[in-house]
Amino acid sequence: MRRTAAVLLVCGLMPGLAACDALAGQAPPTDTGTDADSRPAFSASPHPEPDTQRRTIALACGSTEVHFPASPAGLARAGSFGRLESLRRRTKVRGLTWLRDDERLYVGVVCGVRTAEQFVTLVPRSTLSAYWGRPALHWTTRNGLRNFMWLERPGTAIYIGATPGLAAEIRPLASEIAQSVAQ
Repeated sequence: MRRTAAVLLVCGLMPGLAACDALAGQAPPTDTGTDADSRPAFSASPHPEPDTQRRTIALACGSTEVHFPASPAGLARAGSFGRLESLRRRTKVRGLTWLRDDERLYVGVVCGVRTAEQFVTLVPRSTLSAYWGRPALHWTTRNGLRNFMWLERPGTAIYIGATPGLAAEIRPLASEIAQSVAQ
């Protein structure tokens, strides 16, 4: 019974997995061509700015690109990062930092996490939840940094972190990113 419950939980959190589709009698999704061994890439890709779309910056794990707002909440760009101290195991990370006064906002992609089981063990003392039907973790570091990360698809997790003064920006930014990925 426990194994069945675990399978149902994973299938509920990660729609589109071939094993889950086979259980439901659906055809498996087509391969996206993501190579697990491909090196994460950083690329800035401004898009045309129609009235409803802002300029974005793309961060990638292999061929999977995630678009982030080029300037969230009117903040100034302050650099990039390639490591998250909170992660239990070493993974490839590509991220950007924005600044307003002494407050910082971090966004990025964590590459190489293929399964929900790997994802939930990434950060010790984090809280597991679901975000748009996907497994998500949130935690606060000793210095007060609020962190939120969800497994967007196998091989790509999206990370957002903020100091206390910008913590209110996490939820709207996550929503904006998730909507752009869904399109």
